Amino acid sequence: MRVLFDTNVIVDVLQRREPWYQDGRILFLAAANRRITGCLTAKEVTDLHFFSRKQFRGEENADSKARAVIAKLLGLFEVIDTTAGDCREAIAIPNGDYEDAVMIAAAAREGVDCIVTRNPDHFKPSSVPVLSPTALVRALTDDDESEDE
Repeated sequence: MRVLFDTNVIVDVLQRREPWYQDGRILFLAAANRRITGCLTAKEVTDLHFFSRKQFRGEENADSKARAVIAKLLGLFEVIDTTAGDCREAIAIPNGDYEDAVMIAAAAREGVDCIVTRNPDHFKPSSVPVLSPTALVRALTDDDESEDE
């Protein structure tokens, strides 16, 4: 199962934001154990560098630390290119958040199985199924239980 992670899920784990950290951590582990293929868009990678650098602001070597975070994420997640076509396609997606519309377009083009986000309302017009982290964790747990039977 290929899962496109929304930025908020990644940041929840990186910053250990409660109450969302545990579900995000389980999904990271699922990606690390190859139970799912976690995906990020190329645009998200640059955003995540920005957030990581901001987190390390004031510390020595903040950029190096942020790049180390990105290197770990690149080892864990597949990166989906954000294309000019995705940007054009997203204009017609009526969701009120262009950045999320670009993710929807990229997810559809790449044929991912679902998008995982804490903000499913931002992805309502998506042709790709959208799950909350909790719902995806539950689905993975249900799969595990059915395999055990």
